[in-house]
Amino acid sequence: MELSISESRGIISNLISNYYSKAEDIYPERISEREFGVGDFESKIRTRHISFENKKTFKEYLIKKSPPFISCSTAFYKHPSFRPMENKEWLGSELVFDLDATDMKLPCQSSHGNSWVCETCLSSVKEETIKLIEEFLIPDFGFSKDEIELNFSGNRGYHVHIKKESTFSLDQIARKEISDYITGNDVNPEAFFNLEELKKDTGRTTKKLMGPKITDGGWSGKIARNFIKELEKGEENLISLGIEKSVARNLYKKKALVELGINNGNWDMVYIKNKGDFWKDILKTQSIYQSDKIDQNVTNDPSHMVRLANTIHGETGLISKKISISDLTTFDPMSDTLAFNTGEMDIIVNTNQKLIMNKQTFGPYDNEKVEVPSYVAIYLFLKNKALFVNKKVI
Repeated sequence: MELSISESRGIISNLISNYYSKAEDIYPERISEREFGVGDFESKIRTRHISFENKKTFKEYLIKKSPPFISCSTAFYKHPSFRPMENKEWLGSELVFDLDATDMKLPCQSSHGNSWVCETCLSSVKEETIKLIEEFLIPDFGFSKDEIELNFSGNRGYHVHIKKESTFSLDQIARKEISDYITGNDVNPEAFFNLEELKKDTGRTTKKLMGPKITDGGWSGKIARNFIKELEKGEENLISLGIEKSVARNLYKKKALVELGINNGNWDMVYIKNKGDFWKDILKTQSIYQSDKIDQNVTNDPSHMVRLANTIHGETGLISKKISISDLTTFDPMSDTLAFNTGEMDIIVNTNQKLIMNKQTFGPYDNEKVEVPSYVAIYLFLKNKALFVNKKVI
């Protein structure tokens, strides 16, 4: 007979308390200046305006209360527990970027919904995180790897924190300018081509359409490099960008020549009617297609709260694990973040999705009673796909 929801949550709460009794790297910098938000199994932030004087009182709270969710402000305050917000006396905020697979509108989401996370979701959001760091934060903004802190969200994305003090004082307008640049909101494709020069010609123009080179900095180089990347993927990929089939075939057939031209800023290696308007329209598509999928509300809001690194995520039972940039490529969220990785549990589970955890595949299950590792049982229960059958855990 399955356990009640409250009994099952009680088991998980005990495990969370035990996790925090042993956890070490769970403390944010300047802990006494942070506002904390605590969530339960129903809401990620049920109570906020909480503060802690030191690490000791914070850890005692986590062990006693065992919250499924614990978040903290990206901001530093003189009085973090005061309310309303203006009474807290803002001292500065970290610059934070939140990437979530849900915001990417991936094709796989139409089959499994937003609450479930598949391998495609996790690999896609990892690629976007790598791009954010390696193509924007380091080359365009000049941040060093030592100034960037990264953690898995515990569910379906990543949080990127900038730890450079000179950014702490940025106001909401400055933060919005940064997020607009990264998402391509202020990118004007016409600025990268000599379109005005072409318009001056009458009749059949002999002028070449000159544009960005792959060695250019900023968005100019990104546009050139990304179009070559799309060209390499094939004819069908070009069609998906809005290019007519005959033109796409010609571009791909002569891709070596096209790439050679773009390498030197010459976007005129293949004849295209109304070439200026053609490339302008394509690059509008490109700028949207390749822009990073960041939650701009998180970046723009100096008072936003985010999941605290190395704490438990109450929708998965996984650790919101802090990781190094160098380890991101090989990082496996479904294997490297297991908080409850001993013992087995009996569950009744119903899901038409496969679950891959710790390099093993579980499911799909058709309302079946199965014995699975505790981390699988907890994950499926928290995703509302399973019920615990007994109290056997470890």
